[in-house]
Order: sequence, then C-alpha cells, then structure tokens
Amino acid sequence: MRRKATSRRRRSPRWARLCLVFGALLTVVGGGSVVAIQATVGAATKSVTQQSLIGAASNTEVKRASITGAKNVLLVGIDARKDALPTAGTRSDSIILLHIPSDHESGYMISLPRDSYVPIPAYDNGKVSFAGGKNKINAAFFFGSRGLTGPSALSHGFELLSLTIKELTGITPDAGAIIDFEGFKNVVNTLGKVCMYVDEDTTSIHIGTDDKTGKKAAPYVINKDGTLKSKIKGVTANFYAKGNHCFTPTEALDFVRQRDLLANKDFDYGRQRHQQQFFKAIINQAVKDGLSSPTKLPGLVKAIGSTMTVDTGGISLEDWVFAMKGINPNDLITIKTNEGKFNPESIAGIGSVELLSDDSLDLLKSAKNDTVAEFAATHPTWVAGS
Repeated sequence: MRRKATSRRRRSPRWARLCLVFGALLTVVGGGSVVAIQATVGAATKSVTQQSLIGAASNTEVKRASITGAKNVLLVGIDARKDALPTAGTRSDSIILLHIPSDHESGYMISLPRDSYVPIPAYDNGKVSFAGGKNKINAAFFFGSRGLTGPSALSHGFELLSLTIKELTGITPDAGAIIDFEGFKNVVNTLGKVCMYVDEDTTSIHIGTDDKTGKKAAPYVINKDGTLKSKIKGVTANFYAKGNHCFTPTEALDFVRQRDLLANKDFDYGRQRHQQQFFKAIINQAVKDGLSSPTKLPGLVKAIGSTMTVDTGGISLEDWVFAMKGINPNDLITIKTNEGKFNPESIAGIGSVELLSDDSLDLLKSAKNDTVAEFAATHPTWVAGS
C-alpha cells in the first residue's frame, strides 16, 4: 500500500507545490527558488501559535529531537465555543493519529472514534483533579481542561489526551496540533469556496431556514451533551445531497460537524471520514486557487496557520515543512478503526461507548512500529476511499 516516489511523479508548477505538515493543515509553497521557499515558510510559521501540548507524555529518553525516521503526530479537532465557562471543559471533537513512515513519502490518517472506551490516567491540572478510570476517549481532553480557559485549557486537555493515547498504544507523539474548526471559516473565506464530493445525503441539525420568514434558524433542539433531542416545527434543515458540492464557509463548517442525520447511519465514522475528505479538499482547492496566486497566498497561509496551535516536539516548523515536502494530498491514506463498523456497548453512568477491536489495537501498534503499510495491505477493507 505504501506509495513510492518516482521521477515521473507529477509536480505542481511554481507557487503551487504543496508541502504537508501536521495532517494537511499547514500549507506552504515550494518548487520555486530557495529564497521564495524560505520566505513563504517564514510567513507560515509566524502565523501558527506554538506552545507545549504533549507535556508529560513526551519521550524524556530522547535527548535531542530529530526529523529523521517515522513520525506519529496527534491531531485534535475542537469545536470551541467562545462563551463556554471554565467548568464546562472542552471535549475533542475529532482525534486523528497521523503516521508518517520513515521514508517521508506518504501519510496514514488513523481516526479514533470519540466514543472509544479507554483507560484514562489520573491527572491534576492545578485546578481540578481527575482520579482516573475508563471513559470515552474524548473525555480525556475534557478532564484535562476543566476549570481552565485559554491556552492553559488547551495544553492540559491535550496533555491528558496524549497520556491516554500513550497508555492505550505505547505511542509517544512526536508532535501535536489542535485544530479549531471554527477557524476554517477564514480559510474558506480566503479561498472563496471549497469543492468536494459528498458521499452520503447529510441533514444538518444546526442550521436551517424558517419556512415563514426565510431567515436562518436552528432546525433541531440539541441536548447539552451535543446529542439530538427533537425537531423544531416550521424550520427546514440544511440538506447536503450526495454528489459534488462547492461549499460556502458557513456550509463547509456545518457539513463537517454533522454526525446524527447521515444517510448511511455511520455517525462518528461518517463525520470522521467527511472531516478527512474536507481537509484534503482544502489542500486541493489551495493548490488550484490559492497557492498558484502570489497575491492570495499570504492571506491563505495566515488563515490556515491561525486555525492551529502546535507542539513541534522540539523540531522547528521549518524543518517539519522541508522534511515533509514530498507528501502530496493524494499520498494521504485514511484507515478506519473497527473497519468502520460499530462495536457498541452500554456502560452504566457513561452511556453508549465504542469498543476497539483487537485488530484496531493491532493497527495502532503498527503505527508505533512503522508497519502501517503492511497492516493496510493485509486489511484492504479498512482503507477508506478518498
């Protein structure tokens, strides 16, 4: 399954060469002069917020971080609300382990369902302590961030999630990034639109139109935990039919949030797939309409960078960019845990959770051992379509 680079690989023209860093989220141009590349990389790195995220989960045995070898990057998508109280905490909406093989020629995106039932270590963030225990994996970010706001909430939430991933898989993340989905509005605004194929009919539970006034209105009542409660009469929900779509900024953000009313009833698996497809679409749109334009490029780089908070693991962003410059969007391979099939169980006091199969745990171990290509080759049905 691993795709080898060849001399015949199609290269994009100047101002359109794509460098992929941190899950196809930081893009810079290449393929031009050394001066042009360095100038663009410099602009990109200045727009990205950098802070310690991995914390105690980092590999203390490694004295000096190196860009060589296989890498595992933990990507966490959040849907933060500006009016949220510290007591509310923050839950991770999307958890992706990006595995980059030692040859740095491809990437594997492994999504962990947010309802995965896993052991979460005990943790004290200085405000609120957590005694530890089994829970949904997205609760790790919540327990780590409770009582905190701003950068402190992000760093502690990410640290506990990293510790949870480490306990589950043995993987020490080499780097990490938090992606704010709300920030992608600015990215799509800069591009003007993002076009992609919608692989199943999707009904929005967040945005609709009032049948009488024609104004935007909420089509459903949502429970505090984000689950669907009831339909609101007189409001028609946004509907994204299966097929090709060019999304506006509001539509794009709305689409990638949906999990409840998907035609295939694949819930979190469907949302994970759609988010990954959206990330790829962002890159392809950037190559087509953004990176080929020197006048549009600075705004695009700034918009993409502003969506992220990253921990580079002791390696400069510039080094990450140049080391991963051989990865193109089509080199990103998505692999589904549990083969994309539900394995639910009801837990008292927690609700419905997702149990990770033995094969899913083997998949995560393959990321630790840099054998994901071999796993994908022997589990072809686990590889998602583009």
